[in-house]
Amino acid sequence: MQIGPHILKNKLIVAPMAGVTDRPFRQLCKSMGAGMAVSEMVSSNSLLWGSKKTQRRANHEGEVSPISVQIAGADPQMLAAAAQYNAENGAQIIDINMGCPAKKICNVMAGSALLQDEKLVEKILIAVVRAVDIPVTLKIRTGWDKQHKNALSIAHIAENSGIQALAIHGRTRACAYTGTAEYDTIAAVKAAVRIPVIANGDITTPEKAKQILVYTKADAIMIGRAAQGRPWIFREIDHFLTTGQHLQSPEVSDIHRVLINHLHDLYHFYGEYSGVRIARKHISWYTKGLIGSAGFRQAMNQLPTSDQQISETNKFFTQLAKKGQRLSYIKEGSN
Repeated sequence: MQIGPHILKNKLIVAPMAGVTDRPFRQLCKSMGAGMAVSEMVSSNSLLWGSKKTQRRANHEGEVSPISVQIAGADPQMLAAAAQYNAENGAQIIDINMGCPAKKICNVMAGSALLQDEKLVEKILIAVVRAVDIPVTLKIRTGWDKQHKNALSIAHIAENSGIQALAIHGRTRACAYTGTAEYDTIAAVKAAVRIPVIANGDITTPEKAKQILVYTKADAIMIGRAAQGRPWIFREIDHFLTTGQHLQSPEVSDIHRVLINHLHDLYHFYGEYSGVRIARKHISWYTKGLIGSAGFRQAMNQLPTSDQQISETNKFFTQLAKKGQRLSYIKEGSN
């Protein structure tokens, strides 16, 4: 898989997720086998570039190449300026968000709402590609709704505009994250364009990853929600695609170690106050489904300091380890 001059080590990419794919998460997923990780979206509004939130999202210190930064907006010139700003601050690839289904994004005609206006899509893509001398990629959905699937048309516009890779989530904007992703549209796009195509949506296991690669003939796959609390999914899929064999599931001690390191990275990156609050969702994801975790997660959300979070996390995993278990999952709600 190649994007411009960047040759990825495999076919596995971390999907951009607002509030999730910060630098600590991207670095972790890359260390766990992902070939690339796309940042959470950065606004194209220049008034926000000086904010701590935007500066933090543009912080790539120590991150393994290639560094892909996603920008969001609806104005071609503002997006072009945002691309230049991020290129000057370490971005090696610019990704344009035309896939986010969130109402607050679509209500300002950004994200997947842009799929309704193909002429504006073309203006945006041309403006951003011309603004920077690094590769520009695009993330889309299959269309606005099931009656208006235009991914194929958008793909041709992207290719003709100089976009160097196209990621497609197999749902429409109207679907949000409900139902199941479909891959026929992705396969049709792959067959019709020459640029790399990345398949996204409901890829949760090594078997599903291989199935989607074979069915769509996509150049790579993009994984989002399935990596939340499970960053080792990338090495599991990579191993399966390479050898046809499954890696043994992580032991409790492995999960404990990964989580503790992730928490310390979050505290260091965000500071005590924000780090503790952001860590809560990650702790919940890592422990969801683990035996005895329901009460632990509820109590964890009340703890105000990093020391308390670390202490209680250590206690929880120590108790699990004493039972001599490999990672054991049970149905949510039964613990």
